[in-house]
Amino acid sequence: MTALIVARFDARNAEKMDAYAAAAGPTVLAHGGEFVAMGKKISALVGDDERQSVAMVRFPDVATAKTWFTSPEYTACKPLREEAADMQFTLYETK
Repeated sequence: MTALIVARFDARNAEKMDAYAAAAGPTVLAHGGEFVAMGKKISALVGDDERQSVAMVRFPDVATAKTWFTSPEYTACKPLREEAADMQFTLYETK
């Protein structure tokens, strides 16, 4: 089964967010991931949803997604991510 990482976030600094995306994007591709969707929230239809933006990345499987998230290449992006935005990452197994 494939895996999906959903990152929900509020950008605090647009320049640093662009730098984070430029640094993190190639690490996703290097680990077999593909960006499925990115966008900004229009409205919450049901329930509370405080984050303003979302990015979804598909990986071949859960193990590969976890390997990417803990890889040295992506871990090096963590300080930039923390400066750029408040983020929440959720991993799903999908069919």
